[in-house]
Amino acid sequence: MTGTNATLRKILFVLPNFAGGGAERVALTLLNQLDRRSFAPQLLVLEGTGPLRLLLAPEVTLQEIGSPRLRRALPALLSVIRRERPAIVFASQGYLNIALLAARCFMPAGTRIVLRESNTPSQSLPNRRHPRLMTAAYRWLYPRADLLFCQHQKTEQEMRATFRVPADRIAGLPNPVPVARLRQSAASPLRSEGIGLRFAAAGRLHRQKGFDRLIELFIELPDDARLTIYGEGEDQAALLQQIHDRGLNQRIILAGFTDKLAAALAGADACVISSRWEGLPNVALESLAVGTPVIATPESGGIAELADAAAPGAVSVVPWGSDFAARMASCRPRHLAAPAPSLLPERYALENVAAIFNEQLHRLAEQPGAADERQL
Repeated sequence: MTGTNATLRKILFVLPNFAGGGAERVALTLLNQLDRRSFAPQLLVLEGTGPLRLLLAPEVTLQEIGSPRLRRALPALLSVIRRERPAIVFASQGYLNIALLAARCFMPAGTRIVLRESNTPSQSLPNRRHPRLMTAAYRWLYPRADLLFCQHQKTEQEMRATFRVPADRIAGLPNPVPVARLRQSAASPLRSEGIGLRFAAAGRLHRQKGFDRLIELFIELPDDARLTIYGEGEDQAALLQQIHDRGLNQRIILAGFTDKLAAALAGADACVISSRWEGLPNVALESLAVGTPVIATPESGGIAELADAAAPGAVSVVPWGSDFAARMASCRPRHLAAPAPSLLPERYALENVAAIFNEQLHRLAEQPGAADERQL
């Protein structure tokens, strides 16, 4: 469906902030790829801080509530929705998804709610602060979404079987990867000096990502191996102390957030994913895009599906512990002047994912009405 300026449908994207997390990055990427012939994107953030603010297309209307706590921000969020009257509200974090669905009765009639599930519920919900309450909320509210995007087949299956989301409201949507831009950024791979193995990891410094156990495991690797962890988060001080206590200051670096992650991945011998639970880690996709293989835990959400789609050896899915350490130790140093050829399956390329996203939104916009809550 192709629209004119008079018939553009507003789509309001809702994010907590511009933090460097995968869910925020994917949502901003999808927003920027929205079909401007039919949709007018707007962005509402609870708090306007974070490094990803630079990714927002300059023509997109941005509104900031100024409160990081959803409980306090929700009345203002609903006020914006009532004032702007978007055709679709889009969110991508579980707690935001739940809040929007629960508050649907305060939105203008006909407002569609489109969600993206950024984790694998069977793995993520038991690790929430109130796991039983969150699980119940998912069962009660998620079937009320007009459209639910899932990163991989396992999440799709759980949404149908466990949370009773109607199959015709679920759409598969891989994480989008801007391959050309990443490879341009990685044109000169970054690698620390020395002859030993070099590993890269990235993500929020939080228990979910398992960097604490990666630090412990790194003791088993050769003394000349080095690990650089990119990201920020609440566990930074504890991880720094752990590195110091284990005498690993010369071997493990917490490098913080970087806009040169693609080059760092291209210069590594492998990207290491130690997550305790995941949806599908963006860093795995970005690493493959710049030609660097991935070693990941089975708990890393859709990583097994990615491994099946990728070339043999591109993604190693290994149980945590000595087997994981042995797989890391089996790598061979690479000293590359340019990124290796991409290992990423085509289905994850930005243009292919954007096409699915826009197609599904067009389909929803052409339907006569929003999900009928009375049927639930």
